Amino acid sequence: MLLKRAKPEAVQIATELAAWLRARGDEALIIGNHNVPPHGARFIDESELVEAIDLLVVLGGDGTLLHGAAIVADQKVPILGVNLGHLGFLTSCAPADARSAIDRALGGELPLEQRLRLRVDVVRGSGGGEHVTRYACNDAVVSQGALARLIELEAFLDDRLITRYRADGLIVATPTGSTAYNLAAGGPIVTSEVRAFVMTPICPHTLTHRPVVVQATSRVTVRLASPADHVQLTVDGQWGTNLSDGDRVEISQAVEPLRLFRSPQSYFDVLREKMNWGEK
Repeated sequence: MLLKRAKPEAVQIATELAAWLRARGDEALIIGNHNVPPHGARFIDESELVEAIDLLVVLGGDGTLLHGAAIVADQKVPILGVNLGHLGFLTSCAPADARSAIDRALGGELPLEQRLRLRVDVVRGSGGGEHVTRYACNDAVVSQGALARLIELEAFLDDRLITRYRADGLIVATPTGSTAYNLAAGGPIVTSEVRAFVMTPICPHTLTHRPVVVQATSRVTVRLASPADHVQLTVDGQWGTNLSDGDRVEISQAVEPLRLFRSPQSYFDVLREKMNWGEK
């Protein structure tokens, strides 16, 4: 289990679930140390999570789930999110339904989605071509971090120039991430089964620059078109780094998807309930 930090409710639920799992013959591991009573559970550091687990239960909000995905997605471990946050678009299970949902998930009775993730490679233009790789379930965002000032970015699709953006930044989102920052920036909603990326400029200077949807087998490359200070790359809101002239960000489809147990509700039911989508 992965718990949202500084959330007493998460500790209480984890304690109850650990005792219940132990009673049914399953072992409960808790990532990190949250002072949960030791009976029925064992603490483990996320860096030590190399042994096989059947399921990662996230007690928190969407941000905690994204953190959990970064830990286990490459190990093909499915995730069940128990919503203790505000929106809970990805953490679809209510706390009162946690036991039932875990039981159904372990029994193969809960719908499981495989959601596209991004592989984000940062290749430095100096310093020996340092190469850093991160993964995203929602988005990779290049933006001006410190000042309200336009930056110029060049974007390429499979090495062919798309355009030069003058904007506050650029979002490259998965279908899952299409309802996050992308939506707030005026990008389209893309249903989770579509295999595509969405490229959405943030407050573009040219009104004709609209979001673009490209197939997920493509490779998107973004680089600074002119020198600028304080430009940042943020991956899923969980990790970030500064970008300099000559650096490039290469975005492609990750090999392993996010395996996510979803609500029995339809996609559009969730949109209407969580985001008041389509309401007058």
